[in-house]
Amino acid sequence: MKKTSNNKLRLHRKRRIRAKISGTKERPRLSVFKSLRGIYAQVINDTSGKTLVSVSTLGIKKVSDNVEGAKEVGKLIGKKCKEKKIKSVVFDRAGYKYHGKIKALAEGAREEGLGF
Repeated sequence: MKKTSNNKLRLHRKRRIRAKISGTKERPRLSVFKSLRGIYAQVINDTSGKTLVSVSTLGIKKVSDNVEGAKEVGKLIGKKCKEKKIKSVVFDRAGYKYHGKIKALAEGAREEGLGF
């Protein structure tokens, strides 16, 4: 029997999660993506289809792709949201477990006053 890849399973979980959550003007969606090179976060208004804020480890100097780097990305996205007067978001973990880098990013954003 052929084994299903972990990424296919993650994408299946992602579709299941996205069917239930959506970003609005009042509470946009904070979407997270991990690659082998970095971690990316975007704040998206799904009703208009616009990305309001985006941050990644690739755009920040002296930040590596680890838990500390993810926390820095979370803090940076929290600061940028504060500048745009976004106080609360809907967290979209994109099928990843709420553990490690994803948890660190969420905690970093919460430290900057972003509510979800």
